[in-house]
Order: sequence, then C-alpha cells, then structure tokens
Amino acid sequence: MKITAAHGSGGRDSALLMRDIFGKRFADPVLARLEDAAVLSLPAAFPRGGEGARENDADGARQDRLAVSTDSFVVTPLFFKGGDIGKLSVCGTVNDLLMVGAAPLYLSCGFILEEGLDIGLLDAVAASMAAAAADAGVRIVAGDTKVAGRGGGLYINTTGIGVVPAGRAICADACRPGDAVLLSGSLGNHHACILSARMGVENDIESDCVCLRDLAEALHASGARVRAMRDVTRGGLGTVLNEIAASAGCSVTLREEDIPVDEAVRGFCGLMGLDPLYMGNEGKMIAVLDGADAAKALAAVRDTPGGEKAAVIGNVFAGRGVFMRTRLGGTRRVDVLYGEGLPRIC
Repeated sequence: MKITAAHGSGGRDSALLMRDIFGKRFADPVLARLEDAAVLSLPAAFPRGGEGARENDADGARQDRLAVSTDSFVVTPLFFKGGDIGKLSVCGTVNDLLMVGAAPLYLSCGFILEEGLDIGLLDAVAASMAAAAADAGVRIVAGDTKVAGRGGGLYINTTGIGVVPAGRAICADACRPGDAVLLSGSLGNHHACILSARMGVENDIESDCVCLRDLAEALHASGARVRAMRDVTRGGLGTVLNEIAASAGCSVTLREEDIPVDEAVRGFCGLMGLDPLYMGNEGKMIAVLDGADAAKALAAVRDTPGGEKAAVIGNVFAGRGVFMRTRLGGTRRVDVLYGEGLPRIC
C-alpha cells in the first residue's frame, strides 16, 4: 500500500493513517483525543495554582493549562483571492488553539523552500505572515529554514502555543443529547476559491481565510456552556461532525435549510458537482453547546464581525452517526469524506 492524495484529504483515509500508523506508534492519551490542539498541564515540578491538577481534568482543571498545535501548509496556488500561504499558516494554527478554548500567544514557523523560488515572493509571504500574526495577537518567536530540490515551491509548518484558562474544558466527548450545533458562517468559500484559481475559472468567490479569535471570544463572553469547538477545514462539515459524534458516542441531526451557503458558492457547486458539506473552509467554526444557550450564543456570534451569517444548524441526540433532514422532508445519512477531495487546499 502506498500514500495517495486521499491520505491528505482530512477524510476517511486520513483517519485510517492516524489510527494505523501515528496513533499506534505515538500512543498517548492526549493525542488519542484527536482535538485540534493538545491541552496539557505543567508537570508537578512547575505548579501554576491548584494542587493536584491533571491533564484534561473533566471538570476543566484547576489551573491554567498549555495548548499546543502544529500544522503544515502546502496550498497551491501560493496566493489566492482573500489570502495566501503565509496568512493561511498563521490563521490555521491560531484557529486550532482557539478551538480548545485557548488564548493563542506564540508561533514557530518552519520553511521548506525549493530551489528556484523567487526571493521577492518569499518576502511577500513573510510580510503576510507578520501582518496576520499582529492581527491575531500572537508573536512569531522561533523558526527554521531548509532548502530542497528544484521546483520553486514553498511549504510552511507552524506550531502554536497558548493558554487555556482555569475552569474551561472544551472537548468533543463532553457533547450530550440536547446540545445544539452552531455554525459561524457560510460553507465552501475557501475550497471553491482554490479550485477556481487552479482551473482558471473567473468569479468573485474569495477564500474565508481569517483568524477566528473575535468569534471565539464572543462565544465565551456570551456565557454559553460550550462543549466542543472545531474549525471546519479539510474534510468539511460532514467529516468534522462525524468525528465529534464518534468521540461523544452520540448522534447529530442537521437541518439542510438552516446551513448557510453563499449563492456564488452554491452555483459553483452545482456546476462542479460538489457538496458544500465536504468542502474545506479556513475561517469557519462549529460549536456544540448546551441547547438552552443556543439563542444567546447565536446572538453574540452574529453581533461580531465575520459572524453575521451564523446559524444554529442542528442538534445532538442519543444514538450514533450524523444525519440530515433535507428540504424535501426526508432524512439522509451524512458520512465522512471518502476519497481524494481537493489536495493541497491548505
């Protein structure tokens, strides 16, 4: 068996790679949670308040904890409507920290540069990274550069560190029947933007590449009891919700009519035969929260720039799997992404 593009799709093949190779060889209880970032308590030799705090206490821990996430970016083209690989590398890792309730603080960055890359292009990417980091309120404090064979390509890895406040516990296995699923905005813009650029299709679709800090902070400030959060990237909404449902041992039912998709993206999907449920995004998140708090959480997100199209799109039930009630009144199963999807989307 060989690695294929499907192993980078964020769908079923990616999950199998994680289970059969990395999960087996790097066995660790924190890694096994498969959240967007690892949440870690400092060792006992470095106490930071609260005796006996443990990693990932179910009660949210009794001390501030570290959040750590790493991601690699191989998108083509390097520059696209609404963003570029530099902005993407900062926003992607910062967003992963935000999804475990952390306040992002620091980034490292590693560059793999192929011979033939234009120095001016590299400088433009670095400038974009610096601007995105400033906007996100994080500092780039470490890095590395390697030069590979000819080809003129550019790949970036970023690792982020943040702090999860004491008392905040966000994890997929905390979801329970009666919870609501909130989506922060329209699906599919990044995927449609990247595919349009590669195919030379002229349209006005821009990537949603953006830092989710303000939306996440508004959600927490609303007082909503947030169980889980994920940014909806590779594999799309369908795959992400299946991961959450499996971790929680619950079922999720979506309402098709409530899922926001911009008309330009919907038209592009119809032309290309794509399903917005499996399209990648770089500036959208879902939050699973106590159903009684759905209204105030939605109001808080909609009042925040970037969250104007947010919607409550479904609920958590007893059972297994993810389903969708269609506009026609039927119900269909929503599975994880199978196959290749769109490689090099991030």
